[in-house]
Amino acid sequence: MILSKFKEELPIPPILKPRWKDQYYTYYEVSMTEFKQSLHCELNETTVWGYEGSYPGPTIKVEKGEIVFIKWINNLPDKHLFPTDYTVHGAHEDVPEVRTVVHVHGACVEWESDGYPEAWFTKDFKQVGRYFRKQVYQYDNCGQDSTLWYHDHALGITRLNVYAGLAGFYLISNQQEHLLNLPSDNYDIPLMIQDKSFNKDGSLYYPSQPDKTIPELQTSIIPEFVGDTIIVNGKVHPYLKVEPRKYRFRLLNGSNTRFFRINLDSGQYMYQIATDGGLMQHPLGIKEIMLAPAERAEVIIDFTNLEGNNIIMKNDAPAPFPTGDPVDENTGTVMQFSVTLPLSSVDTSVIPAFMLPVPKINEQSVSKVRYLTLNDNMDEYGREYMLLDNKQWDAPVSENPKLGSTEIWCFINLTTDTHPIHLHLIDFQILDRREFDVEKYNKEKIIHYTGPAITSEPLEQGWKDTVRAEPKQVTRIIMKFGPYTGLYVWHCHILEHEDYEMMRPFIVIR
Repeated sequence: MILSKFKEELPIPPILKPRWKDQYYTYYEVSMTEFKQSLHCELNETTVWGYEGSYPGPTIKVEKGEIVFIKWINNLPDKHLFPTDYTVHGAHEDVPEVRTVVHVHGACVEWESDGYPEAWFTKDFKQVGRYFRKQVYQYDNCGQDSTLWYHDHALGITRLNVYAGLAGFYLISNQQEHLLNLPSDNYDIPLMIQDKSFNKDGSLYYPSQPDKTIPELQTSIIPEFVGDTIIVNGKVHPYLKVEPRKYRFRLLNGSNTRFFRINLDSGQYMYQIATDGGLMQHPLGIKEIMLAPAERAEVIIDFTNLEGNNIIMKNDAPAPFPTGDPVDENTGTVMQFSVTLPLSSVDTSVIPAFMLPVPKINEQSVSKVRYLTLNDNMDEYGREYMLLDNKQWDAPVSENPKLGSTEIWCFINLTTDTHPIHLHLIDFQILDRREFDVEKYNKEKIIHYTGPAITSEPLEQGWKDTVRAEPKQVTRIIMKFGPYTGLYVWHCHILEHEDYEMMRPFIVIR
């Protein structure tokens, strides 16, 4: 479906107000509901799910070290918006069709508040999953100042719940960041970039893919989903009126599967200042930036002296990535910046030469190196599915790092896909990627490198919680586990992969 571009203004999610705030803690209540929302003026209103009646959900802004309690409330209907495949782990017919559990992606948090996939709950907490522990989650916000996001994480239906609209921004700031004099307030704008497809009546389309050769399957999970329309903050191809000054944009790829390689049609530089886990040591002038699902990057775009210009944010990443179809006129366009507002005040914000130190983790401190494969398999119905370390979700826990220990994990990608691998609880640093002989590994289980180690790209050189594991490469990351013990997960953030077995638990032990 082709819809007119730049017809409607970019919505900016409202800042959520707490129910209670004092010097000791802050308390929020956040309700999930179904409602109708206009995603484009040429479409009928679309039924979506969202937090506090909006898609994306309201932005939660906190300070580093602030103790925050959130009661996440499921007020969704009993029937899902999309067909459920009951052959997928955790989504069998003996559990409620609509289940939710919220994960603040990138949060440093105790495991009971992390949004474990089997800690789901239904409306009014009438039914709960086997790992459900509490109705009110606690966030100590011990991470860096950073752009995080919250989204649903229920086992077996994450792809459906997030696609329905259950996602929002969670921003951590601190005094050090305030002193840098970055663009702020009205000039600090989060951008959640996603892809969707629509039915003629304006409803969201998600394929059920019934396979007539398998009559027992009413619906079937698909290996990947890519929509034919790009949406930013809940609007199709919006425009944003800007002043001729510097703006800070917090970019998030909130798609199920689609990767975005972002550039500006003006050819001008963007100045990257942050990765997933917070500010980088130095800003980086870039012409394009790659974002896999769940990755974030903060950039400053300078519109000074560009009065009257329209600048289009473009995308040229094939989908599925890296060997899928090229973008078309629709999927190659993200949004437009229209430099038409008068300058309201002198722009005194800066792009600092130095922001904060990001010390490299010393490889000499590593107590364990783990070699973990990314595998391609076929199920009993002949459908493709992916595994981590060739193990399914329900297999016994095999990764049990000790609290305070430093480890290197080596992702050996035996598939033809790029997988965005996300670890809960911790931020890590990317060491390098190195090509290897996949055929030899499959035959002999020996890693035979066929090229030199390539250090992480400059735009990845900061704290990360999601890494692109490229096909035919070994990707190495290094991290220190803590400050909490408990049960967490690591998984591919292509949600169709995550929902069909490409997720594993890990336990941080004492």
